[in-house]
Amino acid sequence: MLIRGEISNLENPYILVTFLSADTLAIDTITVDGKGKFNYKSQIDTLTSFSLYLNNYESAAVVFADKGQTLKVKGDALLPDLIEVNGNEINNDLTLFKTENRELLAQRGQLLLNLSMESQWDTIGNKSVIRHDEIAKLQLLNHELISQAEEFIKKNPARFSSLILINNFFINSDNPQALERVLAYLQGNVTHTPFAARLRSYSEKINRSAEGVRMPYFMLKDKEGGNIYSHEFNGKYLLLSFVSTAGIESRETIDLLKEAYRQVNRDSVEFLTVYIDSDIYPVEYVENDSIPWRVVPEKRSWGSDIVEAYNVQYIPFNILITPDGHIKVRNIPAQGVANAIRNSSEE
Repeated sequence: MLIRGEISNLENPYILVTFLSADTLAIDTITVDGKGKFNYKSQIDTLTSFSLYLNNYESAAVVFADKGQTLKVKGDALLPDLIEVNGNEINNDLTLFKTENRELLAQRGQLLLNLSMESQWDTIGNKSVIRHDEIAKLQLLNHELISQAEEFIKKNPARFSSLILINNFFINSDNPQALERVLAYLQGNVTHTPFAARLRSYSEKINRSAEGVRMPYFMLKDKEGGNIYSHEFNGKYLLLSFVSTAGIESRETIDLLKEAYRQVNRDSVEFLTVYIDSDIYPVEYVENDSIPWRVVPEKRSWGSDIVEAYNVQYIPFNILITPDGHIKVRNIPAQGVANAIRNSSEE
């Protein structure tokens, strides 16, 4: 198998490549010349997914290759969603999808680049307003791309590329019905692949914490070491939030939740915040000491049971749970919590 490539805007003279070889994650280094050109050979016996990590893992491209094939890769490291791969049916299909949606992908790539740069700044002047506007635009672009991906899958239900698009656009969605819907489009041999089986398994998992279902059980330890059980909140609304001590968005979420907490009836509503800090433990509390509700520093971070049970894919993330223990709203904006509780109480 041979991959020939040309990637612009590389910051380093190498690319890291990873792939599964006999159930072992293999890692290799690809040398790149001054023009971003490279050749990479590997011995494989079956269809294999190669992840090419660019600019110190800041972006990545995925290449699907089989024994004896020659693949061509071309694009910009700053816009990884637009990197084109050709050389077999899967890559050609995915490149066609990118070509047909180039404008949407380019806009999304630029917004992601802007947000990445802004995340390194603190909130000064109107940067917070600008960032929220960009996030809103990003959500609209993602919605349009998801619609385009669904149309492709409906037209190509027996193509392996449809599985890849399901994984790329629906696997992290907070809409389990959408994932179920697109999985039902699949036909032919692709439905019997291990990849399809994993997608179906994931669909079943996220349905266990979808809106309308009973809240999954949890047991946590607060910052004093006391146990917190899910059943303690029976008979009350529970706002379950997942945040980090780092990042502007988490700090803003906490500030907005404090305002919401002042507006709700403390006799019928409780808040619980779980800190997901993968790099720092124990969590060092600074401004967080002033939070007037219970706080959990989750030692296992993204590997914790509650993150798995509630399918938390990113932070900040808020979940509103009803007094009878059912999930009312996933990913509810912090500024909408008080109104959601008020409106739900009036129903």
